[in-house]
Amino acid sequence: MDISLAGQTIETARRNLAAHLQSAAIETPELDARLMIGAVTRLDLTGLITKAKQRLTAFEGARLKDLARRRIGGEPVARLLGHKEFWGLDFALSPATLVPRPDTETIVETALDILRTDGDITRALHIADLGTGSGAILLALLHELPNAIGIGTDISVAALQAARTNATRLGLADRATFAVSNFAAALAVSCDLIVSNPPYIRTGDIQTLSTEVRDHDPHRALDGGDDGLDAYRVILGQAANVLAPGGTLVLEIGQHQSNDVTRLARATGLAPHGPPRADLSGVPRALAFRHLPR
Repeated sequence: MDISLAGQTIETARRNLAAHLQSAAIETPELDARLMIGAVTRLDLTGLITKAKQRLTAFEGARLKDLARRRIGGEPVARLLGHKEFWGLDFALSPATLVPRPDTETIVETALDILRTDGDITRALHIADLGTGSGAILLALLHELPNAIGIGTDISVAALQAARTNATRLGLADRATFAVSNFAAALAVSCDLIVSNPPYIRTGDIQTLSTEVRDHDPHRALDGGDDGLDAYRVILGQAANVLAPGGTLVLEIGQHQSNDVTRLARATGLAPHGPPRADLSGVPRALAFRHLPR
């Protein structure tokens, strides 16, 4: 990549890098350039403004050039920086975890709205996050629910290490535990709330995903089998045995999966709780179900 940034002021380097990214058809060149320069110089937005005339060192220029090369090659900014904001919280990433996305905040919103409708959210609650990855959903909920405790499960030991790291960094380690498990298979407790963002991409569609997802997210966190529903079959089959009477299950879904997932849920005795909730793009993203007492 023919770009030299060493010796340029922070402001000039930011503009030149943004132009370079734009010429490579990167969707958010200005934002990406600012985030990468901030990471290299260890300056936040205020620092980048107040030190706009400060010049990049040779080391900073070389590192920034490498980050730009990787970004143009399709690596997400979050992977370059090693962390991503979710629900206003900063999450460390690892190659074993998905990058938390704004769409998934719909799961947190849905769960909190249901809990608020049900009563006092300061009451003691037991939460399970199935396929927790970085721990984003579980830890966002614990951040909002001061007396809740939770467990995150994942089949990836490396993902659970990242989740534990995030729980510690966010000051939530005393209320969050993590366990190796195929979704809820290892759970022996009764849960008031279960949440999950399971793999739901059809196997045949994975190669059509963007480079950022296809080449940098872990495939087993994406691949939902031939019809994209394999993980839902497992989770819904387990949920009725783990949910407390009156408990709630909130699932992230992909496009056009609402009817199929609802059908699978009804077959296990779980009742839909309201219509699907759309994400910011208007795509149905979250489905909630209740375990009704018999």
